[in-house]
Amino acid sequence: MIPQSKAVQRTTKRARIVIVDDHPVVRERLAEIFNRERDLAACGEAEDRHQALDVIALANPDLVIVDLTLKNSHGLELIKDIHARWPKLLVLVVSMHDESLYAERVLRAGARGYITKQEATRNILLAIRRVVAGGVYLNEKAASHVVNRLAGMRAPGSAGPAELLADRELQVFELTGYGLNTHQIAKRLNIGSKTVETYRARIREKLGLKDASELLQLAISWAHQR
Repeated sequence: MIPQSKAVQRTTKRARIVIVDDHPVVRERLAEIFNRERDLAACGEAEDRHQALDVIALANPDLVIVDLTLKNSHGLELIKDIHARWPKLLVLVVSMHDESLYAERVLRAGARGYITKQEATRNILLAIRRVVAGGVYLNEKAASHVVNRLAGMRAPGSAGPAELLADRELQVFELTGYGLNTHQIAKRLNIGSKTVETYRARIREKLGLKDASELLQLAISWAHQR
């Protein structure tokens, strides 16, 4: 007779998960958590966009966990790449960024949910299982924000950077607010310094700012309010 524990292992399909995060400690912690679960298993990890695409191609996972802050790249661009190459592959964002800022953007890019790293482990596991089961996961705050945006419930004239800027523009604006210079932003996003300046010019135009000094002041103020 097969022991019950072995029978369960043989009959329960474990969802295979690739973890993409720029911090090795975070990847190791998540892998340990998943591998302790009867229905989940870590099958690969990566620290940046290009490595992630290679690992996904080799591992053939059921789900990819993506952080938005990656080494030499941004998670939002990775999500778009994944959706373009593997349209049916499930993606869940687990990040430190405020859900109200990026939740709608990651859903548009192809992800099936968003949860912050500050959430309890049980909530992260709940989010994973909901997405694997075919659902979408957002917490109440993020879901309310997305619904209000889609319903056009924002007061006239109250739109801010998160609503006015395109994905790449918002990334540049956010990093500027965190104190990164042009070269550092270019390296973080894997784009040229001239491209960063082009995005900054677009940001100033969209936000009605006169010069780089006003842009810097607004970006710092906005970033510290998140």
